[in-house]
Amino acid sequence: MKHEIVVTAPGHKGTLERLLQEFSAIKLWEATDRAAALKAAAHVRALAHFGHTKVDGKLMDALPKLEIVSNFGVGVDQIDLDAARKRNLIVTNTPGVLNECVADCALSLILNALRKFPQAEAYLRSGYWPTRGPYPLTTSVGGKTLGILGLGRIGEAIAKRALAFGMKIRYHNRNQKNVPYAYDANPVALAKNSDVLLVVTPGGAGTAKLVNAKVLDALGPQGYLVNVARGSVVDELVLLRYLQEKKIAGAGLDVFEHEPTVPAGFYALDNAVLYPHVASATAETRKAMGDLQVENLHLHFAGKPVKTPVT
Repeated sequence: MKHEIVVTAPGHKGTLERLLQEFSAIKLWEATDRAAALKAAAHVRALAHFGHTKVDGKLMDALPKLEIVSNFGVGVDQIDLDAARKRNLIVTNTPGVLNECVADCALSLILNALRKFPQAEAYLRSGYWPTRGPYPLTTSVGGKTLGILGLGRIGEAIAKRALAFGMKIRYHNRNQKNVPYAYDANPVALAKNSDVLLVVTPGGAGTAKLVNAKVLDALGPQGYLVNVARGSVVDELVLLRYLQEKKIAGAGLDVFEHEPTVPAGFYALDNAVLYPHVASATAETRKAMGDLQVENLHLHFAGKPVKTPVT
């Protein structure tokens, strides 16, 4: 007999297919009467979570037998962890398996923000090369200092790649680590000492608008901001204004505060490279993330410790 679960949203296709095949799944997003669907699912012990829907105390209370929330993705900022702890719920995520792809994306944003390769290609495709001459000179990556705000597993993978491009590394964490990189005591100091400020810290209330006007002022008109963390970590409207007014040199952004909505002002910028949250978006990585999400559910139902607990 299959264990029953609630699935919050239609996430990664292959993973969703596995969930529907290996469990008896209630597809919450299809419910025309959400309250009635949750009432019918009151006995369910597990929830599989995708995307930007909220898993808050109200949802947890609607599932009084709930024991585990298995999240697809590293970030758990859409899950109320305090509410989960109060209810003794296990929350899991899918770390580790996406480090390399996110690091690749971060390096591409650094390269594209400084060298403006997308803009150069658009210049060529517009037919400007024969009529206007060579594309304007850009900025070298080698020799620049990369300040990593959040030197976790992904941050360390990025640092290794950046070193290969001849960059110098600095970082800020809440706690200093035993690594061969210079440490700055706060984000402002890190920004002041960096040419490129890379944001890769977790999202959530504790880091909301951590990169604010003070940090961007410290980064200065020659500095670049790259964000592969969460849009909420950066004061997005302040960043937009600083880019428009050239108070910083440029930005490379894979994440936004209210995805998939992006403030329209970003589209007109020639000093920003914008990605639609694709850092981990490879077939191999998404499959590995799904495998881990499903494995955590099976382990819990088997009475074994889950592989990647958050709470």
